[in-house]
Amino acid sequence: MNRPRKPSGSNPALIIGTLIAVAIVVGVIYQSQSTPDEDLEMVAIPEQVVEPVVQAPVVPEAVIPSAPEPQAEPQPEPALVSKTPELPGLDNSDDFIRERLLLINSKKEFSNWVKTDDLVRRSASYLDGLSNGVMLSKIFPLTPPEGKFATHNSDGTIWLNAGNYERYDRSINAIANTDMASIAKMFHFSRPLLEAAFSEMGYNPRQMDGIVLQAIDVILATPIIVEPIKLSRESVVYKFADPALEALPPMQKQLLRTGPENTKHIQQQAMALRNALLNPK
Repeated sequence: MNRPRKPSGSNPALIIGTLIAVAIVVGVIYQSQSTPDEDLEMVAIPEQVVEPVVQAPVVPEAVIPSAPEPQAEPQPEPALVSKTPELPGLDNSDDFIRERLLLINSKKEFSNWVKTDDLVRRSASYLDGLSNGVMLSKIFPLTPPEGKFATHNSDGTIWLNAGNYERYDRSINAIANTDMASIAKMFHFSRPLLEAAFSEMGYNPRQMDGIVLQAIDVILATPIIVEPIKLSRESVVYKFADPALEALPPMQKQLLRTGPENTKHIQQQAMALRNALLNPK
């Protein structure tokens, strides 16, 4: 596969694109036998972002504290002392990383997500996109939403059907059932591989840390909209009727489409991950 590269500056399209096209999430790739109207609806509010950001992103810098060195415990038998496995090279790291991720979450959805190749490089590119509010679905495809996008009209107003929120339940549940403390430990353990992948995109370690934390902050900054959401339609394209919502980054707009409860679940996990990264144990 072509190695993911640092986004240059083109056109975004959208999130869950993926924390989470950006590449969250990811599923533009399904939809083959729909009616013309359904096609318009899916195009109108796309499920995933498939292109990078318009402007050259500002790369933040930060420091994620290193995890403390584990204290060695006395062992009665030297032969029984377990050694920390050595990290493989970046090009040969897929099986090594996948095996450890599946120890954290062995659910079907999560297992499907990590079947792809070049896991570390894809993750680095995905996080880079997320930090700029974009989900790069072609880089890291996740589970497509179930069913079809739906709206309804009432007194001349177009509304986003609340039933659409359930379409994302499988992906949200897979993320909600992932232990973020373990993911943070995995980050610290595999950090040299991540630094190598970010280095290939032209980033230094402090920039990598800043990108990871900024990606989390973009998720946390997504507004929670509990009331019904109005849409507008220009030609075949649906947009949020509220200009403030339409002006949000693509990833945040995709989170809005998952519904307020799903957005809360994602934000709870994002906060748990942030705390675990900044307060390693």
